[in-house]
Amino acid sequence: MNVRTQVLLWTAQRVSAMALALCVVVHLATMIYAVRHGLSAAEILGRTQGNYAWLCFYMTFVAAVAIHAPIGVRAIVAETLGWRGALVDFTLLLLGAALALWGGRAALAVFG
Repeated sequence: MNVRTQVLLWTAQRVSAMALALCVVVHLATMIYAVRHGLSAAEILGRTQGNYAWLCFYMTFVAAVAIHAPIGVRAIVAETLGWRGALVDFTLLLLGAALALWGGRAALAVFG
């Protein structure tokens, strides 16, 4: 793999980690607020359905996961198992696409 590709992957990993950190904090704070105020799942969905701000937030969360996880798994697979090459890259691209699809479907379901 050339240096440019390595730099792009490194940058994508770090930027997605920053987005994930923010998304996790917001998500956990929201869940803690909901539990402490006795909101039911139906009440939470009532507040998120049709709300474009929450849809954008969760789609950002999903994008960050879909970028971050495959790059991390790629590094782990290369370091621990020694697997490298186009097949591994393609497989992990499929993993990222699957995470994006599943997460996007979940975010759209919460949106309504």
